[in-house]
Amino acid sequence: MKMPFYDRGDEKARLGAFLKSEGPSLAVVYGRRRCGKSTLLQKVLGAGDVYFLADQRESSLQIQAFATAVDAVIPGFALAQYGSWDAILRTLVSRGGADLNVVIDEFPYLVQSDPSLPSLLQRLLDQPGSAGLKWLLCGSSQRMMQGAVLDHAAPLYGRAREILKIRPLEAGWLPAALQMAPSAAIEAFAIWGGVPRYWELAREYPSSWKAVSALVLDRNGVLHDEPNRLLVDDMRSPVQTISLLSLIGGGCHRLSEIAARLQKPASSLTRPLGHLIDLGYVNRELPWGESLRSTKRTLYRLSDPFLEFYYRFVQPHHSLLELGQTQQVLAQVQAGFPMHCGAVWEELARRSVPSCKIANQAWSVASRWWGQDLRRQQVEADVVAESADGQSLLIGEVKWGGGDLQGAARRLRAIAGNLPFVQSRRVVLAIWTRERVELEDDIAVLAPDDVLAALL
Repeated sequence: MKMPFYDRGDEKARLGAFLKSEGPSLAVVYGRRRCGKSTLLQKVLGAGDVYFLADQRESSLQIQAFATAVDAVIPGFALAQYGSWDAILRTLVSRGGADLNVVIDEFPYLVQSDPSLPSLLQRLLDQPGSAGLKWLLCGSSQRMMQGAVLDHAAPLYGRAREILKIRPLEAGWLPAALQMAPSAAIEAFAIWGGVPRYWELAREYPSSWKAVSALVLDRNGVLHDEPNRLLVDDMRSPVQTISLLSLIGGGCHRLSEIAARLQKPASSLTRPLGHLIDLGYVNRELPWGESLRSTKRTLYRLSDPFLEFYYRFVQPHHSLLELGQTQQVLAQVQAGFPMHCGAVWEELARRSVPSCKIANQAWSVASRWWGQDLRRQQVEADVVAESADGQSLLIGEVKWGGGDLQGAARRLRAIAGNLPFVQSRRVVLAIWTRERVELEDDIAVLAPDDVLAALL
C-alpha cells in the first residue's frame, strides 16, 4: 500500500502561488533521489498541465516522447514532426496559452543529450511578448542542476522565481509513517534516515530487521547498492567520494587521519569534502562556541543516517554478502547497532533543542563540546546551547542504553560546573533518555516522544 504524503506544506504553498502568478516564469525543484520531488509536483499540478519524465535516450526520441506528453493536454500536438528542441518548445509556446504549466522531471537527462537546452529556455523566458507558460524543472543530479540553472555562469541563473531544494523528512514524521512507538521510530530512523521512499519500502516488512535483511543486506535488495546510485548523480568520478564516505563512516573523523589513510595531502581533500557538505552527505562539526577561524578541532561526520548505517555495517562486509551470508552479517549488525543508534539519538536530541521549551526558555542551535575543562581534564558535553536571550546555557547528556541515570546526573553536574565558557550565566541541565524517568527537580528529562514532537 502506498504511503501517505507527509510534510512539504511550505513547498506546496510556494509552488501553488507560483502556478497562480502572472506571466512566464520558472521554478526549480531539486535534491537527492527518493525524497518525493516527483510526488510533490504531481500534488500541485492540475489535469490540464503537462508532466514529462525525461530519461537517458537520444535527444530525438526524447523530443518525440515530450510531444506525446503534450498531446495529452493539447490534442494533435504530436501529429507534427519536430526536428529539435527549439522547434518543439517554440511551437508549445505559441499553442500553449497563458495558463499552461509544463513540468520537465529529471531535466539533467535532457541536458546530457542536448546541452543547448538551458540556453533555449533562457531565450524563451526572456523573449518579449512570450506566452505566460510556467516552466517547472526538476532534477536529482544536484551537480547538473547547479550547472544548468543555479550557478552564476548558468544560462538560467536569475530566471527562477522559486528554487526549492527538497531535503529528507524530519524524524518526527516517522512514527505515523511506519506506525511505530517513539523509541522504535528512533531505531528505524537510525537505519533509514529521512528518505520517504526508504520508509515506504520498509513498511512492507513485519520488522525493521526483516526489512534490513531483504532491502539492504541481500545482494539482490533494492537498496543494496544505493549509495553508489546516489553518487553517480552528483559525481563525475565517484571513486574518491566513495572512499571519503567509507572512511568517515568507518570512524575516521579528522582531516589528518582521512588524508593519511588515502595517502594524499590534506589540502587536496578540502574541496571534495566541501562538495559533500554542500550536497548534504557530510557535516563539519566544531566544538560549541568555536569557529573555523578559532579552532583546528574540526571533525567530519556523515549527516545521513542511512549512509552512516551503510558504511558502518554493510560496506565492510561486502564480500560476505556477495556470498549470500546475510544472516551472519545481520548478527554483526545487531551487535553493533546500539552504539550506532545512540549516536543518531544524540544528534536528534541536539537538533530538537531549538524547538523544545526546556526550563520554559527558548534555545538557539545546540552543538557538542569537547576539550579541556577548568580542572585541565578532557571532558565532553553532548549538548550545549545558549538561550535566546543569551543569559542561560543548556548543558545536556544523551543516553540511549539506559544504565545508571543517577550517576549520569552526577557526571553532568561535574562537567557543567567546570566548563570554561559558563562564566556568570545560569546553567540549565538536561538528560535525554530512551525511557522517561524522574530525576532531581533541577534536571530536565526528555524522551523520544519529546524529541520527535519537536522534529516535525
